[in-house]
Amino acid sequence: MRALTALLAAGLALAGCAAPETKGRAAALPPAAVEPEAVPWEGGPAYYARFPQAAKAGWTDPRFFPVGLWFAAVRSRDDVEQDRGAGITTYFELTADSDIRLVRGAGLSALTSRPFPGHGSETVGWLLAGEADMWGGPGKGRWTGVTGFDGAACTPKKSLCGYTALATLKSRLPRGDGRMFYATYGKGVMYWQANELAAAFVNDYTDAVSTSLYWYTDPAACDEGERFMHLLASQCRLAVNYGGVIDRQRLLDARDGRLQPIYAFVELGRPRPGDSKAITPAQVAGAVMSSLIHGARGVIYLAHSAEPACRTTNLLRERCGAAMRKAVTDLNGRLARLAPVLNSQSLTYGYSAGLDTMLKRHEGFYYLFAMPKRGGNMGAHSMTVPVGLSPAGEVEVLFEGRRLPVDAEGRFTDTFAAEHSYHIYRIPLGEARP
Repeated sequence: MRALTALLAAGLALAGCAAPETKGRAAALPPAAVEPEAVPWEGGPAYYARFPQAAKAGWTDPRFFPVGLWFAAVRSRDDVEQDRGAGITTYFELTADSDIRLVRGAGLSALTSRPFPGHGSETVGWLLAGEADMWGGPGKGRWTGVTGFDGAACTPKKSLCGYTALATLKSRLPRGDGRMFYATYGKGVMYWQANELAAAFVNDYTDAVSTSLYWYTDPAACDEGERFMHLLASQCRLAVNYGGVIDRQRLLDARDGRLQPIYAFVELGRPRPGDSKAITPAQVAGAVMSSLIHGARGVIYLAHSAEPACRTTNLLRERCGAAMRKAVTDLNGRLARLAPVLNSQSLTYGYSAGLDTMLKRHEGFYYLFAMPKRGGNMGAHSMTVPVGLSPAGEVEVLFEGRRLPVDAEGRFTDTFAAEHSYHIYRIPLGEARP
């Protein structure tokens, strides 16, 4: 119950309000003697067992973690080899001229908005729509068939038809074929719409879901964040807000008592010509890690970029995107190595004021993921090893070649240089502290 309360409190905070039990005061850290509880989840890889096509494609394997590209073009073997080499496992929508057989031949997966000619085992799910919450709105009015912002989606004008559009699109796709249904949303679900209206998008049509909000690059994000979420300007362009998007969806997803996987959505360049400056590789890593810490079950990259010096629909394949490709490849390599850990159920952890954290237990180790929370300070932060571990010794900082000493009280200290900095600690299970 405590874990579910924390989950709902996080979602309420993102919606612009505080949970009643924490409003007006700082939440007390749990005593060190408290055994970590399991955080509510949809079931991890076992969730996909209900979808035979996903199971056949390996989605039930704990070593598989979905890492996707949004709306990519696959026209040649070189296309899929480049994407696979960057650590991509899944295509979330493909251009109409893509060859789905190339995806299958490379051992990759796809979720598409229609059955492609020759589709087969690679197609593990169907995409209903992107951002119907924005172009259609929360309503069951008449839908014109438009699935975007170029034209009127609803009739009469100013009516709302997003629910109708999703239900209609779903009815046109194969049913009972062992594939899941997925949709991605935007600012409507994130903060334009009240919980009840937004929850209908999240809960009524899909088996997996995501919401995109480009905090580092969207020029309107800060003004809207202040208006709808009461964020200060200094709290806008932060990695932690990508984790907040996951919190918001978790709040909505929990309303019907049926949890589903929620995927992170992170931009890799400058999505639109009018956007703010492009996201940096370090910010991408921070956005991804914050999303994972807040419970994302996969990652989707928007690789389209309108950067004047590098206009492309896939930054990972361009010479001008070499720095981003290297950073994303390295990050995805870490996710692949950590897949069995990421695919385990998270445990409650609150022994680190000023940090966002995620705790996992896997094969004789605790894994603690940490980065600054919104409003947290940069610099040194102290953490306490979870209950059940030896009070003295050291923790390993993964991927950094460092080890940190743990004092007699079970505490260790590390430094976070920037708002997007993160560290992952591996802590061996040992004798319980007295």
